[in-house]
Amino acid sequence: MKIEADLHNLDEVIACIKRSGKKIVLLQGTLGSGKTTLVKAFAKKEPVTSPTFSIQQIYGGDIYHYDLYNAGFEKFLELGLFEELEKPGYHFIEWADENMEEFLRQSGFSYLKILITPQKEKRVYECILS
Repeated sequence: MKIEADLHNLDEVIACIKRSGKKIVLLQGTLGSGKTTLVKAFAKKEPVTSPTFSIQQIYGGDIYHYDLYNAGFEKFLELGLFEELEKPGYHFIEWADENMEEFLRQSGFSYLKILITPQKEKRVYECILS
């Protein structure tokens, strides 16, 4: 499913996440495409910051936000963060690559992948179930 939206109205994308029934959401897109902005919109009243250097942030006790841009998949495993994925709540993972996807599949986790493509003032969000 593809959704065109601007960064100030992500209700339809949030509805797609909730309807999917998936608790792990992989966010893929270029720098500045709106990955963290989507997590902010999902968390609503919680202050959200990019976990680029801390790798993980937790909001409201049930929204987990990971950023693998600097650390990568290997560091995610090394730190034991994969165990966090079993906790109840939503797990948003920015910069997840093929290694992460393969790991999730082999470990029996299902997930929703959202590809974000900037287009002028809007973004195209492609929701892919796995």
